[in-house]
Amino acid sequence: MNFKRILFPTDFSHCGDAALHLATALARDSGGTIIVAHVEEPPTVYGTGEMYYGMLDPSPDDLKKMLHEIKPSDPEVPVEYRLITGDPSSAVVRLADEENADLIVLGTHGRTGLLHMLIGSTAESIVRHAKCPVLTFKQPSETK
Repeated sequence: MNFKRILFPTDFSHCGDAALHLATALARDSGGTIIVAHVEEPPTVYGTGEMYYGMLDPSPDDLKKMLHEIKPSDPEVPVEYRLITGDPSSAVVRLADEENADLIVLGTHGRTGLLHMLIGSTAESIVRHAKCPVLTFKQPSETK
């Protein structure tokens, strides 16, 4: 397969580390570019119109800095960065369309059961709605 534009969404957790390594290998082998993206979720609005921010979120400048610190494991692989706002799964699917991505590679937390049902799955929603192939990669567990 020939992947010229590979979208790698990140939430800055370590579950994406192995997925980035895989995306790098695919981009290198096909002469492609990795698009590293982060979706900033807007604050939740309550019925009274009050905004709830919870913990302090990083500023857009801090997010851009964090985003640019994510580098492919092969420095020869071209990389682009995108910081977007919205619902994570919808925003990733939209960005993949806008960027004409050939593939989305994303790490997954691998939640199951009740935790999956309560929190939902961004990865599952992306798989269901993306027009291009999606490769999900669960971070291998450390063996003792």
